[in-house]
Amino acid sequence: MNVLVIGGGGREHALAWKIAQSNKVQKVFVAPGNGGTARDKRLDNIDITGVKALREFAQSHSVELTVVGPETPLAAGVVDEFRAHGMRIFGPTKAAAQLESSKAFSKAFMKRHNIPTAEYETFTDAQAAHDYVNAKGAPIVVKADGLAAGKGVVVAMTAAEAHEAIDFMLLDNKLGVSHNEGGARVVIEEFLQGEEASFIVMCDGKTVLPLATSQDHKRLLDADLGPNTGGMGAYSPAPVVTPEVHARAMREIILPTIKGMEKDGIPFTGFLYAGLMIDPQGHVKTLEFNCRMGDPETQPIMARLKTDLVDVLMAATATNAETRFDDFELEWDRRTAIGVVLAAHGYPMGPRKGDAITGLPQDTDDVVVFHAGTQMQDGQVVTSGGRVLCVTALGGTLRLAQQQAYDTIKGIHFDGVQYRTDIGYRAISR
Repeated sequence: MNVLVIGGGGREHALAWKIAQSNKVQKVFVAPGNGGTARDKRLDNIDITGVKALREFAQSHSVELTVVGPETPLAAGVVDEFRAHGMRIFGPTKAAAQLESSKAFSKAFMKRHNIPTAEYETFTDAQAAHDYVNAKGAPIVVKADGLAAGKGVVVAMTAAEAHEAIDFMLLDNKLGVSHNEGGARVVIEEFLQGEEASFIVMCDGKTVLPLATSQDHKRLLDADLGPNTGGMGAYSPAPVVTPEVHARAMREIILPTIKGMEKDGIPFTGFLYAGLMIDPQGHVKTLEFNCRMGDPETQPIMARLKTDLVDVLMAATATNAETRFDDFELEWDRRTAIGVVLAAHGYPMGPRKGDAITGLPQDTDDVVVFHAGTQMQDGQVVTSGGRVLCVTALGGTLRLAQQQAYDTIKGIHFDGVQYRTDIGYRAISR
């Protein structure tokens, strides 16, 4: 069969890489793809991004299955477009994708269905937001209500930082947030103490298949310092997600979310990502929902997945007469996987583009370099975005996986490269 993966980042490279391993697949198209997918002979980059054009391409190229990677086409209704023409696609509808595209929708949904989350208020008026911060004090969390490519959250440790974030999001919009109807809004939340983890499941509208646990590092610098980013690295499994925490997250967050969406008339299909805050007692609260796999969590998760992903995706998009999730138990590599992001000079606020990348190694059974912000230019791979590469390695222990990844990074070069040297330190220190 032919498969289409929509998107051009590291997450999509990892999904396409895994899908291409299936003996059921003849061709994997990636739209628009990146420099890494362009180098893989099993993958074909397609320079298309529009919803209707994607559907027309899939129809004309006998695509039997489409998988949506990023949030923007989901919020634009790509799933609705494909389904309206009877085409098989894995992802949530535009209405269901509001769980990510609107923080205000998501928080109201959680409140309505008694899903544990932080106390919050929503604001369109900057002065009212400033007054709220003055009343509550810091630390406090300010979130842009809209798509912001993973950079629309400021954890303000001082009131001054919170006030700056409010003006940044409501008045300046220097993050380039895609505002929802009604214009710019912010959600301001209480600051939660604990450790974050990524809890990602696949949903077919009624049933849920949990993926391997993972944890990412969002801060730019070692020791979780510096500004928030889209993610500087991740590892799987995440020791903080104990069997007890896993059971609690399923019982208190994931299953009530799927049932709540169905009850509200907008059943959820696709990848559902719950950002968890886990307190020292093992209680969990929901920081956010994403309607897609995380990036860079996808890279180590796909590196560990042994089950044929195409079988799972076909089951997830099946009609009632076909195989459903109930028949599946995913098989995982018992080793640890770690992904270290190499970012461009100036990331996250002003990443430089066009720097030549040298020293890219051949993939091995233990190390794969997934591309994100890269493109081919006159036969040379160059930087084209903020997060450029994710060096992903497997090892018998987290330390061995770390060593594999960082040894590989030593041979890769582009001007201004920046990366963290401590991905996975929280798990090692547990």
